[in-house]
Amino acid sequence: MRQRCPADTAEVAELLITELVTNALVHTDQGAEVSARLAADRLRVEVRDYASRRPRPYVPTADDGTHGRGLMLVQALADAWGVDASVQAGGKVVWFELDGALAPYGGAYDAGPA
Repeated sequence: MRQRCPADTAEVAELLITELVTNALVHTDQGAEVSARLAADRLRVEVRDYASRRPRPYVPTADDGTHGRGLMLVQALADAWGVDASVQAGGKVVWFELDGALAPYGGAYDAGPA
C-alpha cells in the first residue's frame, strides 16, 4: 500500500486496519478477512468477520486502559465508515474509506482478500 498511497494515507489506513482486525479477533472466535480497493481518489478497506453482532462505538473511561478506542479512531480518522450485514455465511463487514489515495498510474488497484 505504501507504494500506491501517500505516506499519511498509508499510515492512517494501517492504523485503522489494525484496529478493525483486532476488534474482529478479540470480539469473535472465527477470524477475519481483510480486503482493500484502491481507486484514483479513494481507498476502501473491508474487514469481514463471522459474528452477526454489530460493533458499538463508545467513549472509553480512564479505567479502560488501551481498550475501547478502535472504533473511535475509525470515526475520527476515516472519511466514511460503516457496517454491512453479510448475508453469505452470516457475519458482517466493517469498512472504512479514505479520500486522497492516489494510485500513481491513475487506475484502480484491487488488492483483494489479504
